Amino acid sequence: MWLRQADGRKVLRSSIREFLCSEAMFHLGVPTTRAGACVTSESTVVRDVFYDGNPKYEQCTVVLRIASTFIRFGSFEIFKSADEHTGRAGPSVGRNDIRVQLLDYVISSFYPEIQAAHASDRVQRNAAFFREVTRRTAWMVAEWQCVGFCHGVLNTDNMSILGLTIDYGPFGFLDRYDPDHVCNASDNTGRYAYSKQPEVCKWNLQKLAEALQPELPLELGEAILAEEFDAEFQRHYMQKMRRKLGLVQLELEEDRALVSKLLETMHLTGADFTNTFFLLSSFPVELESPGLAEFLARLMEQCASLEELRLAFRPQMDPRQLSMMLMLAQSNPQLFALMGTRAGIARELERVEQQSRLEQLSMAELQSRNQGHWADWLQAYRARLDKDLEGAGDAAAWQAERVRVMHANNPKYVLRNYIAQNAIEAAERGDFSEVRRVLKLLENPYHCEAGAATDPEATEADGADGRQRSYSSKPPLWAAELCVT
Repeated sequence: MWLRQADGRKVLRSSIREFLCSEAMFHLGVPTTRAGACVTSESTVVRDVFYDGNPKYEQCTVVLRIASTFIRFGSFEIFKSADEHTGRAGPSVGRNDIRVQLLDYVISSFYPEIQAAHASDRVQRNAAFFREVTRRTAWMVAEWQCVGFCHGVLNTDNMSILGLTIDYGPFGFLDRYDPDHVCNASDNTGRYAYSKQPEVCKWNLQKLAEALQPELPLELGEAILAEEFDAEFQRHYMQKMRRKLGLVQLELEEDRALVSKLLETMHLTGADFTNTFFLLSSFPVELESPGLAEFLARLMEQCASLEELRLAFRPQMDPRQLSMMLMLAQSNPQLFALMGTRAGIARELERVEQQSRLEQLSMAELQSRNQGHWADWLQAYRARLDKDLEGAGDAAAWQAERVRVMHANNPKYVLRNYIAQNAIEAAERGDFSEVRRVLKLLENPYHCEAGAATDPEATEADGADGRQRSYSSKPPLWAAELCVT
């Protein structure tokens, strides 16, 4: 595990987050390592959590991680030759004999069917292995995107050779839908933003292909990556999204545009990712349904208020600092580029512009605009549902199947950051009941799933204002201030 002080100690705060999230992901159906236990002690270590000069003592804790193997893409990079930019080389550079041993072990132990099918041809065996790792990784990140999960630190050392979600650090689930959401407060450039996760996973696979040569010729590895990753990602992503939208009869090319427009509408209205998808299962499919107005009102409740938006888009930089950086960009663009702050400045300018627009907007205008956006998309959604219904013989059976599939693919509960934070704060006071309660809830994230027990709807006391709040509610305003590193 990666530790800030290299002292071999993990702390209670991060251990609870990993323990809860790895189990939450498993029950969501996402490939992941598991957590068998979380054991704390009276020993303490000092951690400066936010690197702000305010260190504090935290309890030492151990998480029992469970997986078939913890070998990562990065495990193969110990053989890398010197980097052309940094000059750094892997500790086992030139030791192809060890690379061969590692490949033999991984394939024979965890991909025995590939070993059996290509026992006489090592190159074809290694190609089949890399192809399967590529497919599994694409499938995994497609699942992430469909549940709104952000990993936070997607380097090659955090990529499992089995296509599992591994190393839960500064992760987060989307609340308000924002494709550029960054869950890691120390990721200043947005490298691991939600929308970039598929691209980063593909980049990591490229690094794995480079690390496998000469046992897998690079041109062959790159050809496999180009052939498999995007196709597998899109195939599984669209398959999952159709299920989330209850499109159970037909697969149409126009579905991509429908999904894209849905996400755009969620972004424009600041809609809650998890709750919006969950709510769509109650959409009245009949054209003149009396329940449409009520449904639209419930949908509006999932959109961001003016207060939420103003908080989300508040400027992060002192205006004088921003002005100085803009002057530097004009007077010395080479130095500005070297500082690596271009993306951050662009985001800050966008925040300033958005804040200015919000200051001119009334709540009534915001709601009217949001209703317009959703009315347009719901019209397209109903038209697509009509096509799906045409392919069904029995309308009542189609509707029942549609709702069943949506409930089985749209979670009601995910591990939102504020829920984890409330559990952590209680545990740090010696009360682990909230951790157990949240864990129990996350073991049944889908509402009325076939074979599931009664829906475990529950409420918690909000850590900031003491009010009772459903675990499936939109997060409170104070949650926007949570900083995870």
